[in-house]
Amino acid sequence: MDMFERVMCVEDDADIRTILDFSLGGMGGFTLSLCESGPQALERAESFRPQLVLLDVMMPEMSGPETLIKLRALPAMKGVPIVFLTAKAMQDEVEALLECGATGIIVKPFDPVALPQNIRIYWEHGRG
Repeated sequence: MDMFERVMCVEDDADIRTILDFSLGGMGGFTLSLCESGPQALERAESFRPQLVLLDVMMPEMSGPETLIKLRALPAMKGVPIVFLTAKAMQDEVEALLECGATGIIVKPFDPVALPQNIRIYWEHGRG
């Protein structure tokens, strides 16, 4: 069985990247690739080979859903769970994000202490 170790976080807000680094890297023990944009995530995806991607929905340059579509086109990203981070959690918005092919949604503000376990659950259920 694979060990779950590598998480790519794509988030344009530096403060949230810092919290993700503390939560997932510091407390969770994951190896992280912290990206500030969709294009940066696309540049790093094939070499980093994330086992799960946390992806902000609203970003300048390239939105989360646009980034998801482009990540899904990369051979290295086939079957990798992609979980959206969003402040918008209205039911229709959540459904639209899931229809894009997301494995799940984590609503901001999230609990940094609970986040490592939450993403483990998505990883367990989202592979394939």
